[in-house]
Amino acid sequence: MSKAATRQAEHAYFMQRAVELARRGWYGTRPNPRVGCVIVRDGRVLGEGWHERAGEAHAERRALADVDRREHSARGATAYVTLEPCSHTGRTAPCVEALIEAGVARVVIGSRDPNPAVDGRGMARLRDAGIEVTDQVLTDRCTELNTGFNSRMQRGRPWVRVKLAMSLDGRTAAANGESQWITGSAARDDVHRLRAASGAVMIGRGTAADDDPSLNVRLSGDWLQPLRVVLDSRLAMSPGARMLGLDGDTLVFTTSDDAERVKALEAAGARVERVAADAVGLAAGLDLGAVLSALGAAEINDVLVESGPTLAGALEQAGLVDEYIIYMAPMLLGDNARGLLHLPGVEALADARDLIIDRVEPVGDDWRITARRKQESR
Repeated sequence: MSKAATRQAEHAYFMQRAVELARRGWYGTRPNPRVGCVIVRDGRVLGEGWHERAGEAHAERRALADVDRREHSARGATAYVTLEPCSHTGRTAPCVEALIEAGVARVVIGSRDPNPAVDGRGMARLRDAGIEVTDQVLTDRCTELNTGFNSRMQRGRPWVRVKLAMSLDGRTAAANGESQWITGSAARDDVHRLRAASGAVMIGRGTAADDDPSLNVRLSGDWLQPLRVVLDSRLAMSPGARMLGLDGDTLVFTTSDDAERVKALEAAGARVERVAADAVGLAAGLDLGAVLSALGAAEINDVLVESGPTLAGALEQAGLVDEYIIYMAPMLLGDNARGLLHLPGVEALADARDLIIDRVEPVGDDWRITARRKQESR
């Protein structure tokens, strides 16, 4: 193996370790990105770190602190970081300055930070300080850590995952409307983990009225709760809705200017925000793009949509679905049961929405299918 190939393999090995570390912060870093860092000299790990929670030390500073705890020195070492080190002051000081002060000789970066406050500036600052910089190492894996953060920085809106549960014949509820529960307990626990990884969980007016859901994370342990988002153009939501009595925040988007209804919901604990009306009639009066832009401005990286077929279909028609998570249960519900998505206008195969299936995994007795639109790329 050539010297260059050996170096490339070494970079991939330690960057993969940094990716694994970053995943330890999967549920806690929002609205920040997930980042891992490994500091190495002569093939030996001197220290490791990952970003665990927003407002606390970033991965690079935690790794440098680990170097100190192990009574090593980072001077002349190589730092492997899944995301370009920050060069601006936010809730913590810039990580590039910590690396420079520690005297590292080289920084190997998985992916550039799309945050306009960073985006290349971190690498430039390191090079200006005489530090060798190598980037684009395991870039796809590093980018996958932060699809939501990247979406918010690059498109101004969150990454949208639509979660659906269906029978083997593609039905989401029985003919009488019963849907609890199509899937088993393992799949339901998996949904709670999806909620925990999301900045917001979104439903439509119909789901709010029919199911009166909680939309919170109900797993053992200490979990950040997602923002609960209800799309309700007419402000028909009851002030006695179950979610309004729970810990965490509820945001209702509407086009209504009914002051009395707004007052009642706010008194019950909700926040109400008006958005523009939908000009093309896809989502019961709400401009879905405006909703997602507002959530992006509120630093929401990922939205998990747990809706019925109407909102799911409207998001698909508007081209706003980035990913589908579909749980398929081993049951048949028949012709009269409710379908998965409401997609008017799909009459022939030529009208079909083509998807790419990324993963199919067993979850208890059910199957979890992860898919995305064919014309979209990550």
